[in-house]
Amino acid sequence: MRADRQQRPRRAGEKRMAEQTLDIRPVVLAGGSGSRLWPLSRTDYPKQFLALDGGERTLLQDTVSRVVGAATRAPMLVCNERTRFLVAEQLQALGVDDATILLEPAARNTAPAIAAAAWQIAASDENAVMLVMPADHLIPDHAAFRTSLVSAAEAARQGKLVTLGITPKRPETGYGYIAAEPANEAARPVTKFIEKPDAATAASLISGGNVYWNAGIFVFTAKVFLDTLREFAPGIHEQARLAVAGAETDLDFVRLESKAFEACDDISVDYAVMERATNTVVLPFEHEWSDIGSWDAVHAATPADERGNASVGDVVQAECANTYIRSESRLVTAYGLENVCIVETPDAVLVADMASSQGIKALVSKLAELERKELVEHRTVYRPWGHYDSLNMGSRFQVKRITVKPGAKLSLQKHFHRSEHWVVVHGTAIVTNGDKDIMLSENESTYIPLGTMHRLYNPGSIPLELIEVQSGSYLGEDDIVRVGDEYGRS
Repeated sequence: MRADRQQRPRRAGEKRMAEQTLDIRPVVLAGGSGSRLWPLSRTDYPKQFLALDGGERTLLQDTVSRVVGAATRAPMLVCNERTRFLVAEQLQALGVDDATILLEPAARNTAPAIAAAAWQIAASDENAVMLVMPADHLIPDHAAFRTSLVSAAEAARQGKLVTLGITPKRPETGYGYIAAEPANEAARPVTKFIEKPDAATAASLISGGNVYWNAGIFVFTAKVFLDTLREFAPGIHEQARLAVAGAETDLDFVRLESKAFEACDDISVDYAVMERATNTVVLPFEHEWSDIGSWDAVHAATPADERGNASVGDVVQAECANTYIRSESRLVTAYGLENVCIVETPDAVLVADMASSQGIKALVSKLAELERKELVEHRTVYRPWGHYDSLNMGSRFQVKRITVKPGAKLSLQKHFHRSEHWVVVHGTAIVTNGDKDIMLSENESTYIPLGTMHRLYNPGSIPLELIEVQSGSYLGEDDIVRVGDEYGRS
């Protein structure tokens, strides 16, 4: 991937769309946490990196796929430091090799994130039409979405701030609403943004007509957005400009200057710009859409049997109705349940009333108070070089299964509180152990004493798998002193 590139050549074999090609710059906001989908979504592996609708593509990959075949300009993604390699790997798996990845130094909500993207784009073309999308929404009908963008881009070139409004299917209390003037044209002037209402208010809004769910999808030119931002949020306008001006390129990433970006107000683009501007219009979108923001939404998006039971993984159920049961690592069985959600992962199980799945945030807050590591990471932890699975842990020992991608290296490092014993079970390893480089094949091993500088490298063309046994007084991941690293980690 490249630091910034305006035009994206069409790759061989890519289907041409029947509708007109769109001269737009997709911007995907990929920094969300997805805490309501715990235990599958976690701080270090949030929901945008998961496949939740029964398909093979993750939500992020599906979001990029919506427009990458029709847009003439390369996509831009905005994410945080912790998930940057996940973004890069999922784009590579999708065959997208020309994206710009902006790294936020800190979480500052959507207004600063979009402002930074706009400044980055405006540096090469201030009149470029930006399509801003969250990375974690589901829109199954890609063709219908692309068709709607034709009208949205036209309105954007006329100086409008366009937001897509979803035609409401029910009185939903989990979404914000947009009220618009009745009009014959495609894009309608916005009269009011409405916060998440109670059930009675939602029903009243829908019965009155001319209201839409707020999907958080926007279309505007970089110049119009920045001009409007300067009027209503001049501090964000200036600090985002400085963050982009001071940005540095690191591998496949553009690192925004931290001091300036952290000085931005923590505020959504709705509050900062869209609700205050006079040139905001809403473009109705009548097709299926979901923010996949709760387990009942995941249930609705997953194929179900005649009694409304949806399952993923190794699940056996009988005499159940309207359930969502997901197994990640073992057999899960259920009998006689109704309106229940069960989600199993190797280190945690969630059982919840389907009707109260929007309230999972309260459970997540409780886990945060208890400082449970299960809130942050899965048992399998992904790194830029591969991943490891913590198989067993006790007092003064831990056993991991480590998988290293072909050609990948771990950092050159040492530990102050633990020693390690590595046993190769598949593939070939070159191990730096102190002042020696050792080649190990299957069933061979090496011991790394406490405080010894070491490194692991997979020189082969197949994944390297090994068992690591740690022993010592402290086994935390923060007991790592990196001397050299291929991936720019400190």
